[in-house]
Amino acid sequence: MNKSYYVTTPIYYVNDAPHIGHAYTTLACDALARFKRLDGYDVHFLTGTDEHGQKVEKSAEAAGIDPQEFTNKVSQNFRDLADFMSFTHSDFIRTTEERHKKACQDIWHRLEASGDIYLGSYAGWYAVRDEAFYGEDELKKGPDGTKIASTGAPVEWVEEPSYFFRLSNWGERLLAFYDENPDFILPKTRRNEVISFVKGGLMDLSISRTTFNWGVSVPGDDQHIMYVWLDALTNYMTAVGFPDTEADLYKKFWPADLHMVGKDILRFHAVYWPAFVLSAGLPTPKRVFAHGWWTNEGEKISKSLGNVIDPIELVNSYGLDQVRYFLLREVPFGNDGDFSRRAIVGRMNSDLANDYGNLAQRVLSMVHKNCDGVLPEPGLFSDADQVLLSAAKDALANVRAKMDVQAFHEALEAVWVVIRQSNGYVDAQAPWKLKKEDPARMNTVLYTLAETIRHLAILTQPFMPDASARILDQLSVPEDSRSFAAIENGKMLVAGAEMPKPEGVFPRYVEDECDS
Repeated sequence: MNKSYYVTTPIYYVNDAPHIGHAYTTLACDALARFKRLDGYDVHFLTGTDEHGQKVEKSAEAAGIDPQEFTNKVSQNFRDLADFMSFTHSDFIRTTEERHKKACQDIWHRLEASGDIYLGSYAGWYAVRDEAFYGEDELKKGPDGTKIASTGAPVEWVEEPSYFFRLSNWGERLLAFYDENPDFILPKTRRNEVISFVKGGLMDLSISRTTFNWGVSVPGDDQHIMYVWLDALTNYMTAVGFPDTEADLYKKFWPADLHMVGKDILRFHAVYWPAFVLSAGLPTPKRVFAHGWWTNEGEKISKSLGNVIDPIELVNSYGLDQVRYFLLREVPFGNDGDFSRRAIVGRMNSDLANDYGNLAQRVLSMVHKNCDGVLPEPGLFSDADQVLLSAAKDALANVRAKMDVQAFHEALEAVWVVIRQSNGYVDAQAPWKLKKEDPARMNTVLYTLAETIRHLAILTQPFMPDASARILDQLSVPEDSRSFAAIENGKMLVAGAEMPKPEGVFPRYVEDECDS
């Protein structure tokens, strides 16, 4: 295995409980990681928690405990969510780990050696909630007349000594970098926003604070704490062995193939981060993808409205694979989307129960009933059979192309094209009639369908791993024959294989349960 792929979630800030936004980002990375593994890649999939900064210090103080105890507790909530959602991450990083502090101080030394750090003083607007600095032109008036950031976060005027990063020197170099790497920022609309921001002129960035203590000390000046974003962004390299650039993990996986982020933190990843990495003389990540936000039944999600979506409650209500499918299918990935109970039930009953589930259930039931539970021997394949089998095999290339640009909704649609085609084939061939009229032809039709379902179940593993595994079990497909190589090697299902009694994998969701 010589192909490698490194995908990261943002590290989640530990001032609150995990919610649907955290689950959504990690789910997208998990689906991609699973896909790449099935496609023969050695995958490193990173998630974790961002545990430093003034906001965490204040949250810990409000809870009446010290910051380390506070972060230990809240970080565990994110780890528990990842386990509950069956995410397949390779590493869970915490910025309070010693390995990370070492990496942060090393990158500071590199930026210092490049001449991009100087000591000055900062006076300006700072949002503790965002851990971000804002210019006067980025502020607006809040309901009570006070200044707030564009994100809605309250800002406060800060004056203190600070080390600065010479970001103002990087504008033209960043624009050249974006031009040379047109797919560095996706989707394209987000790329345009970033380019517009950089063309508007960059100011030097304050990268240290002296008014709180919870963070990584600046090397050689422990009166200063490193800016939380310089600290946090470095985690992506910490996790692959940095600062040891000769480490096996680093040489294999850096630069990262994909940083998956929410649109609200794109600027940090697409402007500050490549500037830091280039200044440090290191290879830049290959892509930053910024996805959109969810609303809840048409309303913006907020704690004050009491409409925060708990992913654990969602899974307990609808099922893990059903939630995974809905979140990745309902909205063009990268856009904002609206969650509604009616929409998820609609997807469960129409796409999963009626389309995919019904296809697998009725075909496998016919094999069990009419062929004594043994996969029948096919005869010569007709043109109609060949068309369906070709569509099933070609779907892998279609799905792969969509996954490579993180178009998860389009990848699933490529699968569903074949599912709908298969259901049409069942209706046209009517194997239940062929039982009496032409048993040999019935065998060929059922074999064709079983082989098509095998392709579908292999392809849906990254999105719905449990249900896909159950379908493959019912087809008696061995564990070592479930990768994409099993599609590309041309080998088909072995006639005569015993198949267990089929069981439905996508039950219909009763509407009144949704309303209860």
